[in-house]
Amino acid sequence: MTKISSQLLKGVLEHAILMMIAQGETYGYALMQQLATDGFGPIPEGTVYPLLLKLQRNGLITAARHASTTGPDRKYYQITAAGRAQVATFLPEWQQLVGAMTALIQKEQE
Repeated sequence: MTKISSQLLKGVLEHAILMMIAQGETYGYALMQQLATDGFGPIPEGTVYPLLLKLQRNGLITAARHASTTGPDRKYYQITAAGRAQVATFLPEWQQLVGAMTALIQKEQE
């Protein structure tokens, strides 16, 4: 698998994380694992946790600490109504961009 450039990821990673949290309450390490499994590649903690703080500060997610059976308490994140609205705004923009890029790729391959 090809490594995705950090500049390309920068524009979509925040929304990918929001969409993952929208699927159900989760914590930071699980998000990093899911990003890798879903094809984003290994995303360092130094990228994910600052994004989570930003999303929290902007009211798009909330966080609550829960006890863990395997170590210290974990901070679990949930999406807010504002976060869901952000995802709803992002999806048509992303679909437009994917369509435009797909058209360009098809022209390149002709």
